[in-house]
Formats: sequence, C-alpha cells, structure tokens
Amino acid sequence: MGLKEKCVVCNGKIELRYNPMEEWGIKGTMCGKCYSKKVHEFYPGEHTRVNLDLD
Repeated sequence: MGLKEKCVVCNGKIELRYNPMEEWGIKGTMCGKCYSKKVHEFYPGEHTRVNLDLD
C-alpha cells in the first residue's frame, strides 16, 4: 500500500485527490473539503454538481 497523500491546505489525509485550479496559486493536491471551500471562495453562489453518477 502506498503512502497516503496529505492535503497541501489543511495537511489532512486525502481520500479523493483534487488538483487546485491554476488561478488559486496552490501547488499540490487538495482534499475534497478544502477544494470545495476554495470553489466557494472563488465562485460564490449556488453550485450545481454534475457527474453525480460518479459518487
């Protein structure tokens, strides 16, 4: 089993990897929680999720 990656924002364990968007200026992989926070920070308002079948 490989090493568990850590989120570059909160240093928490990553279950599902997310790559930050270029305009965020973050290098490395993020956990879903931090990724969601950043999305809301940069794109306020309601978000409609697509690809719900991938859950």
